[in-house]
Amino acid sequence: MTIMAAPIRWFDELDSTNAEAMRLAQVGEAGPVWIAARRQSAGRGRRGRVWETGQGNLAATLLMTLDMPPAEAAQLSFVTALAAGDLLRAYAPNAPVAYKWPNDVLIGGEKACGILIESGPRAGQGLWLAIGVGVNLTSAPEGTEFPATSLAAHLPGPPPSPEAALDRLANAMAERISAWRSDGFSPVREAWLDAAFGLGQPCAARLGRETLRGVAEGLDIDGALVLRLDDGSSRRITAGDIMFDPSTSSG
Repeated sequence: MTIMAAPIRWFDELDSTNAEAMRLAQVGEAGPVWIAARRQSAGRGRRGRVWETGQGNLAATLLMTLDMPPAEAAQLSFVTALAAGDLLRAYAPNAPVAYKWPNDVLIGGEKACGILIESGPRAGQGLWLAIGVGVNLTSAPEGTEFPATSLAAHLPGPPPSPEAALDRLANAMAERISAWRSDGFSPVREAWLDAAFGLGQPCAARLGRETLRGVAEGLDIDGALVLRLDDGSSRRITAGDIMFDPSTSSG
């Protein structure tokens, strides 16, 4: 059965595709619909960080609504990572794509794609979700805390245009979301773990007011990262930044 991808609305420039999706949600737009911009003047990542889109890269947000608890809807971060992995492998089938908790997609241990999900209550019931995806197609930002790369760096020829890449991503997302809705989170979790970055490796978990150090042991059944602390105890990490040493971590 063919799964229909959500329609796409392209803009020459927006402050942020997530911000535009949020504005639409607040005036009653239910989606699903993709909001995409060829240029962002105020793109942002997790925890309010600036997200530099760069010329020729992809910045897009899927606006959709779900009737489920926020904790369950958060599983879409992993669903989206798998779809972004599908996109990267479609153009670079031999590239070493991996997933870094909670929402980065890597090539060769360097960040090629970031995901930002924002949500809010809908009038009546359910949630609206703005699922932002930024993909480094042509170039990667320099001087980032975690090394970054682009799809172009792993191709013999030019990378796809943002329009072509989003068409492929939209189809991959439609397929992945359909499978998640029918089969649940377990297959998503297994697929993510099959290409997880840094499992079994030491890391630091930055949790706002504290930083924990230990070993990333795995993914809990709800998507939380299981961190084995230096004293032998374990801690479920549901939100935070996980920093690995790229020279010692593996996919």
